[in-house]
Formats: sequence, C-alpha cells, structure tokens
Amino acid sequence: MGQNDISPAAAEAVETREDLARCVEALQAELINGAVWENDHLERFLEASASGIRSSPAYYANTGRPAPDDASWPFFANALGAATIYE
Repeated sequence: MGQNDISPAAAEAVETREDLARCVEALQAELINGAVWENDHLERFLEASASGIRSSPAYYANTGRPAPDDASWPFFANALGAATIYE
C-alpha cells in the first residue's frame, strides 16, 4: 500500500482480522515515514473516523456501490483509510 492508498479496491480485499491489522499497520508505517495526511493528529483522525462512518452511505453511493447494512472487515478498512483525508 502506498501513501493514502487504502483504496476501495484494497479495502474490499480485506476479509479477515489479520488483513485489517495489516491495513492498520500500513497506515501507521505511512505516517511514520512522513506521509502527509489531512488528519495526522489522533483527535482529528478519530473525529474524521466518526464522521466518515456516519456519512458512509453517501460515500458508497458516490462510488456506485451499495453501503453495507452490517459492519464488515472491508467497511472498517474503508473507514480507516477515509479518516486520513476526510474533513
């Protein structure tokens, strides 16, 4: 995964806890290695995470995909990736 690259396709490939853990580790490595994120402080990241989760139906609609009714590993991966740039 590259800088800010928790893309919808990468997130949809997440099927297990281990896959999700690797996504989180990739995000951590990105930040440690100097990636520029809109929300690079924990307070802003968590606020953006909550906002992204709440507005996820619109995100999925804008990408032409149905929003999941129940939480899934790909859903959480998308939420984490979106939190790096969501305002």
